[in-house]
Amino acid sequence: MRPSLGVPALSAALVAAVLAAPTPALGTEGGAGHCARQERVRVPGAELQRSACLADLTTTGLAGTPYTDMADQAGLTAGATRTPSGVPGVQVDGYFPDSSRFNATHGWQHDAQFVIRLPDRWNGGLVVTGAPGTRRQYATDKAISDQVLARGFAYAATDKGNNGTDFYLDGTRPGDAVAEWNARTTQLTRAARKAVAQRYGHAPRRTYMTGISNGGYLTRWQLENHPELYDGGVDWEGALWTADGPNLLTSLPQAVAWSLGSASDEDLYAAGFAPGSEFLWPYHQRAYWGVTQKTYRAEFDPAYDPRCPGPSADTTLEEILAPCASDATYDYASRPASVRRAVARVALTGRIQRPLITLHGDLDTLLPKAADSDVYARMIDTRGRGSLHRYYTIQGGTHVDGLYDTHPDRLRPILPCYRSAFDTLVAWVERGTRPPADRVVERPTGGDVVDSCALDGGTAARR
Repeated sequence: MRPSLGVPALSAALVAAVLAAPTPALGTEGGAGHCARQERVRVPGAELQRSACLADLTTTGLAGTPYTDMADQAGLTAGATRTPSGVPGVQVDGYFPDSSRFNATHGWQHDAQFVIRLPDRWNGGLVVTGAPGTRRQYATDKAISDQVLARGFAYAATDKGNNGTDFYLDGTRPGDAVAEWNARTTQLTRAARKAVAQRYGHAPRRTYMTGISNGGYLTRWQLENHPELYDGGVDWEGALWTADGPNLLTSLPQAVAWSLGSASDEDLYAAGFAPGSEFLWPYHQRAYWGVTQKTYRAEFDPAYDPRCPGPSADTTLEEILAPCASDATYDYASRPASVRRAVARVALTGRIQRPLITLHGDLDTLLPKAADSDVYARMIDTRGRGSLHRYYTIQGGTHVDGLYDTHPDRLRPILPCYRSAFDTLVAWVERGTRPPADRVVERPTGGDVVDSCALDGGTAARR
């Protein structure tokens, strides 16, 4: 499973309808017939684009074709997840001008790749996302694209302009690679809005930003910095970057130290890792902690250890995933001011300007919520934007839903709660239906855990 980081009150009846009914009602919105006006779609600014008229834009129809990449989605969803199908329309693949070459999809060897999907039956809306972790533009097809397409939304996703564990090599200054993520998301949103207008005859009436992990970070950043482009967003366990901490470089070194035997369980609790998540630590030790720490340290603090410049110096998978010994003693607070300036270029402020729903699993063992979304919620409140935010802690949720298949007795997938949250956001923005207050959504003891989640259940929480 690839690292996924940089690698959240509807009535009971409406929640039950999440997997069955489109919201809002679908229509052709000025287009008529299968793939109508396909020839008019020209993505502004794209260096290359290829469009296709397809019988089904969902992963059910696209699996095994060049129009999605099921391998890049591995681990993000539970194995038994049900997804909709039968959404005909136009798919546009392409890329914007870029100098980096990490993304080999379609054999293009070119970054800044995107996918735009335009269903025949359009509800007037657009959903935009960026790839989680170090993945690429098809990574959230099953987790996000399938469902929003079935609702009638157009969909657009970007590879963020660089990807893979060596993404930090992009750019010339520390922080350049992550800063490009934000720029590419803004670029795609503007271009996709125009592509939508070309096919349907008018710009989208509503545009929503959403994403998982790094995609959640992008959602936060876009709603803080480009409110003119979006009507709201759903942030699924977004990464938190603040110049003075907390951020990944303040929590992960303790995890690396634990991996190397130089930190205790209590040290991890102090860094924000949740009591009760210990059964997940060995897996994260092998698959996430070491590679994530050294990748982001190489991005923001490349001068720290010349003997361990980052994953690009490694050759085998075991070497790539293994931590550097020096990262066990990495102390972000004592590093030169230049490191904080690099992080400040991409830092979040909490000054959201559009409605945002955040979801975070209480057993997240890569981005522990105590050092991430709990902090971001307080940042939003400090900025006086609490009325625009709802925060739901998903009991039994962890960073990737695929781990539910290994621990069904202790975990729950977050995806069904995400789907409920997205519908809740739409109702909030478009109908003025106030969402439930912040709360802990309790892990059910029975029923359909994989495909059902009611956000209005659980215990109200104060932040």
